[in-house]
Amino acid sequence: MSKKEEFKEFIRNKPELVEYIKNKEMTMQQFYEIYDVYGESEEAWKPYERSGASINPAKITEIMKNINLDEIQKHINTAQKALGVVEDLTTKGTTNPVNVTKGPLASRPLNKFFED
Repeated sequence: MSKKEEFKEFIRNKPELVEYIKNKEMTMQQFYEIYDVYGESEEAWKPYERSGASINPAKITEIMKNINLDEIQKHINTAQKALGVVEDLTTKGTTNPVNVTKGPLASRPLNKFFED
């Protein structure tokens, strides 16, 4: 396997590096140069690791303070009403099974209007 193929495989296994490229913080060439010199050494790639586990509890508390539960409840009620309307519209078109099972209709007499 060539050095370029090894690098491509390495990049595939490190999606956080792709984010640097998408955000234009680094280029593929810059990452390749690091890989060429240091290989897969953890020390060389440690500055580029981004973990989602570093969430600040104070930030979560601030987000929770900004949530308006009354507004959320209003939106839920509106959605429930809309679903109720849709349910009413879809069930009105169905036939009642009681009316379908009445039986055969009685024959009606023929009326001649023009003396045919």
